[in-house]
Amino acid sequence: MVSNRRTDTEPEKALRSALFRAGVRFRKDYPIDCGDLRVRADVAIVGKRVAVFVDGCFWHRCPEHGTDPKTHAEFWTEKLDRNVARDRLVDAALRRSGWTVVRAWEHESPDDAVARVLDALNGGRLPTLTAVDLFCGVGGLSVGLKEAGFSVLGAVDVSGLAIEGYRKNHPGTTVWHQNIRSLSPKTMMKTLGLVPGQLDLLAGCPPCQGFSTMRTLRRGTSVADKRNSLVAQFGRYVSALQPRALMMENVPGLAEEAVLDRLVRRLEGLGYAITTGVHDAADFGVPQRRRRFVLAGIRNGEPIDFVEPISPRRTVRDALGNVPRPAESNDPLHIHGEQRTRRIRNLIAAIPLDGGGRKDLPRRRQLGCHRRTNGFFDVYGRMAWDQPAPTITSGCINPSKGRFLHPEENRAITLREAALLQTFPSDYEIPLSGGKYKAADLIGNALPPTFVAAHAKPIAAALHTEAA
Repeated sequence: MVSNRRTDTEPEKALRSALFRAGVRFRKDYPIDCGDLRVRADVAIVGKRVAVFVDGCFWHRCPEHGTDPKTHAEFWTEKLDRNVARDRLVDAALRRSGWTVVRAWEHESPDDAVARVLDALNGGRLPTLTAVDLFCGVGGLSVGLKEAGFSVLGAVDVSGLAIEGYRKNHPGTTVWHQNIRSLSPKTMMKTLGLVPGQLDLLAGCPPCQGFSTMRTLRRGTSVADKRNSLVAQFGRYVSALQPRALMMENVPGLAEEAVLDRLVRRLEGLGYAITTGVHDAADFGVPQRRRRFVLAGIRNGEPIDFVEPISPRRTVRDALGNVPRPAESNDPLHIHGEQRTRRIRNLIAAIPLDGGGRKDLPRRRQLGCHRRTNGFFDVYGRMAWDQPAPTITSGCINPSKGRFLHPEENRAITLREAALLQTFPSDYEIPLSGGKYKAADLIGNALPPTFVAAHAKPIAAALHTEAA
């Protein structure tokens, strides 16, 4: 029995030549990460997420030309059956990851196979719009973009822990664990199979601590914070990729900074109509008060109109009302527990339920440090069931950092509850390999997916209209 050549077979080369003549640009023998399953497509049109396989008639049991060996029949039957079973497994994994699969038999005419590839490229089954997520963190922006109908091709972040979490939840996306300053946009485009102007949406949230009101008040940083130069990196990527549209989110303080003025001038010079505004996530389906700056742009088109606020507002009860108690759960993000001194446990137990705070206690029951300050009244406060939560920050599981006590249980909210208040899916994986406080950083620094989706949908609608 002749061994099966894995790549560069004659039928593959004939198909590649026919695709090239048809104007289709592609990558050959392309690795695709589908989570636990590693796949290599014979041909991949990466920007459109179409994977093509040229199957040998014998090895993959072609219904027209497949044959059953007479010698060692049991061995070969089992082997060929395994090949077919793996084909179906690969197909399912690719589709779950947002890819369209085209399989051609080696006996097929290359022109017939190309016709089916072209159908896949133009057919309704494909995710119409593509996106790249800069500064992706643990993936909140990508979740929201997918909810809005985008297929996220690539993502980049410098944090290893964030990338660990991102890869767990977005196995079909090409990820760079790298400082964006050292990642060339040309490298990204080559890897993703993109040419300038082909990407539909470039989105990102440059690290914003330097513009944070709280950090400025505490003088922990200034607008000269080196992370603030990352806003300019967003502009560098826009210049190189020339996406049809763009979206950037940040803290409200960015709206008052010169670095934003420079970015907007640069984007307008590239032909983008820019819209900016500051919005409260609570007005867009997020059960949490969280003000965010949003920049949206479309190339050679009319400015994007932001969506109107949604009412009624979602509340803590909407997000957490049906979440079981930690003692009744086996979710690692819900059962991590907490250690408090007896004094702090007694203090928490004394805070009135459903929205109470430390100021509701007699002065003698308050901590000495609290009696000496006239501010930060949310510290050791409870959330209220029928109101949006306060802003979920990186201190979200520590009641000494804000109003993060459960409305009626004598504990801080858990990591899972914080993620739900951020509108992550209930099964979203946040890595605990760095400990629970690092996991809280990932959650608190993320963009709420529902808020992202609300602002990405008008962009998607504008792109669809433009293409019609």
